[in-house]
Amino acid sequence: MSREELEKKSMAALLGIASAWYDQMKAGEIPSISLPTRTKYNIEFDDASEVWKYGDRESMRTAASAKSATHLLKMAYVIGFIKQQLTENRSSTLREMYYISEGWKRAKFSAQDESNFLIEDLEILSEVPREGFHLHPEENGASIYGPMRIREETRRGMKTIHCQDDVGQAGYTIPNNVENIEFVDHNAKFVIAIETGGMYDRLIENGFDEEFNAILVHLKGQPARSTRRMLNRISSTWDLPVLVFTDGDPWSYRIFASVAYGAIKSAHMSELLATPRSQFLGLQPSDIRDYNLPSDKLTEKDVEALNAELTDPRFATDYWKKQIIFQIDMGLKSEQQAFAARGLDFVTKKYLPERLCEMGII
Repeated sequence: MSREELEKKSMAALLGIASAWYDQMKAGEIPSISLPTRTKYNIEFDDASEVWKYGDRESMRTAASAKSATHLLKMAYVIGFIKQQLTENRSSTLREMYYISEGWKRAKFSAQDESNFLIEDLEILSEVPREGFHLHPEENGASIYGPMRIREETRRGMKTIHCQDDVGQAGYTIPNNVENIEFVDHNAKFVIAIETGGMYDRLIENGFDEEFNAILVHLKGQPARSTRRMLNRISSTWDLPVLVFTDGDPWSYRIFASVAYGAIKSAHMSELLATPRSQFLGLQPSDIRDYNLPSDKLTEKDVEALNAELTDPRFATDYWKKQIIFQIDMGLKSEQQAFAARGLDFVTKKYLPERLCEMGII
């Protein structure tokens, strides 16, 4: 969908929400909206798209109470704000919109989490990503380094960039909106999405990208939407395997889940943001034992998180159940860079080649 088509769809959808409220009031009804319940108990696997989406459970927001009426008032203000942005061809960050609401009197937000959540409501209701509202987060996406060529729209026109030859050691920085990027060609066999900057730098310094024709993506922890969208587009455009390489703890497994299956709070955008064919590369709980890696004891919160993942449908496979139960019994967690205890080349010369061979990637 072109930028113009996306903007047109955004405007029509948002005005449609406001128009529905008007019709409800004109008919003597209390204005209301219905939205999916956003919990792990209301996500279902969609066989057609191979991603997790919201199920049939819904919650009603109605102006029958002062609290709910205020929520709808805030949504009306946000719709008006987005309409103005689209009309004037301007954009803003989520943080800027939060501060702008200071002038909305009773409709102002008490915290940015509240305004972010409302934008997600509008994405669900309109079936349009926030990029179509000309809204973007404060931070950019992460970085890419590897044998791929892209064409990006800039102020001076289209620019072609090779993500090895035309970038520095940090790689190409993924912009907020990756829809303006054209994928030209590549010479890659697979993609590794890496949680930490230290491991990303290690693989580049050791020439892993050149030796194995790998595209390396630094996730910067929990990946931004633009990073997840970039992985989705690379996978779907070039049909390349995507491997996710994280620390060996429950919070890092959720990073993998957000890349492969989509985050629970953005399940309405899973087809755009999730890469369903992603595979977990490591660090596996069993690796801590097999490679005798330096480790830390699981905290009480770690154990709670692991037990929660045992009931999370995104981890409902024999592989994950076995690994999670093993980690709980072992009582240990470890970081990617713990491999350095075996030597700076160990992860690129032994662990990754062996693991990728075991997975049938190389």
